[in-house]
Amino acid sequence: MSQHVIVGAGPVGTATALILAERGDKVRLVTRRGTGPDHPSIERVAADATDADRLSELAEGAVSLYNCANPPYHTWLTDWPPLAAALLSAAERSGATLVIAAPLYGYGPVDAPMTAETRLAATHPKLKIRADMWRDALAAHRAGRIKATEVRASDYIEDNGLLTFVLGQPILAGKRAYSPEPLNVKHSWTSIQDVARTLVTVATDERAWGHAWMVPTNEPLTLRELADRFAAVNDAPKPKLTSIPYPVLWTYGLFDKFVKELRTTRYQFTAPFVVDSSATTAAFGIEPSSMDDRLRATGAALRAAGTKA
Repeated sequence: MSQHVIVGAGPVGTATALILAERGDKVRLVTRRGTGPDHPSIERVAADATDADRLSELAEGAVSLYNCANPPYHTWLTDWPPLAAALLSAAERSGATLVIAAPLYGYGPVDAPMTAETRLAATHPKLKIRADMWRDALAAHRAGRIKATEVRASDYIEDNGLLTFVLGQPILAGKRAYSPEPLNVKHSWTSIQDVARTLVTVATDERAWGHAWMVPTNEPLTLRELADRFAAVNDAPKPKLTSIPYPVLWTYGLFDKFVKELRTTRYQFTAPFVVDSSATTAAFGIEPSSMDDRLRATGAALRAAGTKA
């Protein structure tokens, strides 16, 4: 029975904690308020993960330290540096392998499918910060100070994605859905369950350390294709979709912090944004989950949430 420490109890942190707990490992889940799933093998701890001394204490004896934190996007430039530094320090002091759950922002705009070997070329500060976090961890790994690996995922099929935030409920209700992004550009969609499966796999496999890995991800779909498939597997009417004109979205961003941040990542939907995860599957045998199964689960979760509302 191994001990693991996870920072962050969002969808990825929760899914990772449950996989580890269900296989018989012990999990210490660290959040500011001590939140997380209720499981006998999961210890929920309220702590400030930017406190390197406290995080190092919590990581003592752990085999792996997972960065599954997700600060609000508009606070990345202030929130990430102290948190990333504390995680590096805790990994070095405890000897736990640092396992980072990362988005694809570090690549910036691309003109070909992304692999772990694709150059991290982002220049916008809020995109570049994620690339810099990996560069710092990799430098510490190569210097022999820590063991580190990173897992990179595209936009989620489930929680924290366009389906759950914007499109899903209207589609299920047979109403018109308004998308903040273009509808007809190929885009990769990753399952949170596959993120968690990849994290727990690379955490304890020495072959993974010192490298980044793309989460196994199904073939890309446009937003329109994704919406059509979501509706079909959830027995909903064919979706009625409208893409919000960019000038309208830009103006709305003057009054909404979240919408304003969409300007920075719009490039991901105006040109193909595609993941090539074949190297991860070849190395570890992890296949992406069934797209239909995950879309069906997302629909069920949205319907359950609507019932409770």
